[in-house]
Amino acid sequence: MTATKRIPVSEGVWEDISELKRPGQTFDDLLAQMVEQEKKRRFLEEMDRIEAEGDFVELDFAVPDTD
Repeated sequence: MTATKRIPVSEGVWEDISELKRPGQTFDDLLAQMVEQEKKRRFLEEMDRIEAEGDFVELDFAVPDTD
């Protein structure tokens, strides 16, 4: 069972979100898409941080020849 929640936003934010919504797209769909994009952005940001700050060790192992 899904529950309907209300999220108060300013008039300006409402207008901005409305402009992002495609014809036939619900606000729920738009917000779900935005959440997924933000999760991906944060993940990539974290990977960049780890790459920049990390101390990595090269692994030495033989890769079998596939020919």
